[in-house]
Amino acid sequence: MATEFEVGDKAVYPAQGVAEVVGIDTKEIMGTSQTFYVLRVLDSDKKIMIPVDNVENVGLRQIINDEEVEEVYDILRERDVDLNTQTWNRRYRAYVEKIQTGSAFEIAEVLRDLNLLKFEKTLSFGERKMLDTARRLFVQELAIAKSTTEQDILNELEHIFSA
Repeated sequence: MATEFEVGDKAVYPAQGVAEVVGIDTKEIMGTSQTFYVLRVLDSDKKIMIPVDNVENVGLRQIINDEEVEEVYDILRERDVDLNTQTWNRRYRAYVEKIQTGSAFEIAEVLRDLNLLKFEKTLSFGERKMLDTARRLFVQELAIAKSTTEQDILNELEHIFSA
């Protein structure tokens, strides 16, 4: 059963972040009528059209619920993590793949791992950018999920990783 969205709903688009459904359009393409969700990515104002039939394939999903919010925080607080087993470029590729899934849980893992790694060594430029991306995606979704500000979420993250 495909996830259905209505105009005004917020959804998570993998690797882009939170988007608002600003319209539902039907267009004729090569003789076939197709319905699209028209999304506006919140932090870039980018417009994206996704065929309603293709929502599952692109990974568009609902904002996480309260229970999932707790799970995500559990992931962030985990400290018994094996970090340095791979070369930086293998690790980097693994992080890219996790972020591209769009999963709040995978993004939380990237955020946690890079924050923990930061205490052990200086992050490479790529890893710093990856940390910024993971933080942005995470903070955006959590602020909406918890009906709070992005600054509140950033403060929580700071608290979690300074402990």
